Amino acid sequence: MTKTRLLLATNNAGKIQELVHLLDGIPLAITTPEDEGVVLDVEETGSTFEGNATLKAVAFAAASGLRALSDDSGLEVDVLGGEPGIFSARYAGPNATSDQM
Repeated sequence: MTKTRLLLATNNAGKIQELVHLLDGIPLAITTPEDEGVVLDVEETGSTFEGNATLKAVAFAAASGLRALSDDSGLEVDVLGGEPGIFSARYAGPNATSDQM
């Protein structure tokens, strides 16, 4: 039986590792943008985590011809009214490093 190929629609090595772990045991042939030679930087213009994940999955699927799975997440702090939300990665400023976020 041929396994369904699934592209993990992210360039983030940490997210790839997390998704591979979560999908362990499911009969899928998991692949990455690097494996497929897909180079994309999808602008996250959605108004929700789901919207941003959908934008990335659709773009990577269109570029690769494969089914694609994406994830988007961030921090929602109650005392900040749910902020930074979808802007979590940008909250520390445009030049912030991963360690500062």
